[in-house]
Amino acid sequence: MKIYIKFDFNMVCRKVLENKLIEHNIKHKVLGFGEIDVLEKTDSTAFAAFTEDIKGYGIDIIENQKSVLVQKIKDTIIEMIHSPELVNVKSSVYLAEKLSHSYGYLSNLFSDVTYTSIENYIIMQKIEYAKQLIVSTDLSLTEIAFQLNYSSVAHLSTQFKNATGITPSAFQRIINKRREIANKK
Repeated sequence: MKIYIKFDFNMVCRKVLENKLIEHNIKHKVLGFGEIDVLEKTDSTAFAAFTEDIKGYGIDIIENQKSVLVQKIKDTIIEMIHSPELVNVKSSVYLAEKLSHSYGYLSNLFSDVTYTSIENYIIMQKIEYAKQLIVSTDLSLTEIAFQLNYSSVAHLSTQFKNATGITPSAFQRIINKRREIANKK
């Protein structure tokens, strides 16, 4: 039997962190996605155990300031893509305002650390979200293109194909075919 799951990555990550912080008796306050304030001095052994424990979930603690800012850029981009009210906001302006740095500085830092541009990262995140929407909703490609602020389905299709090697409609057909096969079993 196959089941299809829809999940909110941010909520899952936050819940795992909350549970692990409580489990390791670390007094904390969640400041925002990817940012936690540890409220009391924590025993280094307990903190090391917590750090090791969350690694099993693919979560790492960032200690380098440049890496922290790059992670904030990534988190802000994901927030923008997943928030309908931010769909028409210009990403360069939003990033600069939200992170209190010039877009030029953020762009150069991001490229230096990740070896890709902010624009490429945004495209890749939009494509990942488009795939998630195709798999987990009944939205049409037109609706998905609109939700992701593409000027047209053709624009979405071009970027989707450049990133994945197939068009979104081909991806949609593959998903539907897999569902049909799974339902027959």
